[in-house]
Amino acid sequence: MTILTFALLAIPLLSLVYAYLAYPAVLWCVGRLVKRTPARRESFELPTITITIPVHNEASILRQTLDHILSLEYPPDRRHVLVISDGSTDATEAIAREYADRGVALIALARRAGKTAAENAAAAGLRGEIVVNVDATARPSKGALRALVGAFADPTVGVASGRDLSVGASAASEGTTGESKYVGYEMWVRALETRVGSIVGASGCFYAIRRSLYAEDFPEALSRDFASALIAREHGFRAVSVDDAVCLVPRAKSLDAEFRRKARTMQRGLATLWYKRELLNPRKHGRFALMLLSHKLFRWLVPLTLPVGLVGFALLATVWSVVAWLLAAGVVLMGVSALARRGRSTSALGRRLALPSYLVMANAAGIVAWWDALRRQQQPVWEPTRRPV
Repeated sequence: MTILTFALLAIPLLSLVYAYLAYPAVLWCVGRLVKRTPARRESFELPTITITIPVHNEASILRQTLDHILSLEYPPDRRHVLVISDGSTDATEAIAREYADRGVALIALARRAGKTAAENAAAAGLRGEIVVNVDATARPSKGALRALVGAFADPTVGVASGRDLSVGASAASEGTTGESKYVGYEMWVRALETRVGSIVGASGCFYAIRRSLYAEDFPEALSRDFASALIAREHGFRAVSVDDAVCLVPRAKSLDAEFRRKARTMQRGLATLWYKRELLNPRKHGRFALMLLSHKLFRWLVPLTLPVGLVGFALLATVWSVVAWLLAAGVVLMGVSALARRGRSTSALGRRLALPSYLVMANAAGIVAWWDALRRQQQPVWEPTRRPV
């Protein structure tokens, strides 16, 4: 085996190990050394909040969503709910108006412009000191809202992110359990980052931000939830993940649906990172820049290293053909399994392959995302992933 072949095979392996194993290990070690004084909460008065719910044609679930949000533990006189309809053409807006006497307001956009545009429009209707964003399909637990907002008792906190719990639903198959495992891993990494200082991106399903940090004219093709942690850093605040703010997030119906969502989310994330690229400078932003590089950029670079590994396999085949082709066959088999099942398998084997299949899908989506990002293919408007509630 030549040095070149070894290097080509090592690049994707090392990038994968660093992004998913070594980086969390470093966070864990640093976190053991960091001693952060807990914020004093005894005298903390719950602030006024505005809960924003961007929607597009969600008539089938909006009543259930609003009933759930209004049942969460938080003083009604300090809570304001704002539904932003992104050009809905069904009964979404009529349903939102039914709740006007329960503290729910509606902003209706005349034309569809995308989630970020809807969030920009929400700025005109904000009343609370804290803005809480909730997706229409997300279901925060009973005390999650108080726990999330309670994080702002610490004056250094500018953004608080909920802890997503990816769960199945009657319309979701067991084949998508890989999504649940990946989300659990991501929440663990964010908990480690919080102990070290700051997370580098909030959960789009359930997060809160100080109104003073709410960007009223954020670029519509970018990801506001990811950018919220970056904006907080720019203004001297940190973003945290709140373990007690549990939010149930239904899994996608299939790997097909998750593939489309993953590719779109990563493409918007890459564009957002480029927009805020100055935060990648360790000289100016120290530990935060290194965390941003490790958690986001290095992880997103993993898919780009896979073709390099394939070239290494091809070179290896000229020397150790049997070993090389067995390894290649294993990778292909995993990919074929993921594509063939398309997230619908309920067999024991399918469940065991759920996480590997999800990772194959995620990396394939990453290649698509990079292709779109490099072509500056923007997606401000898309069809939302209809998750079974």
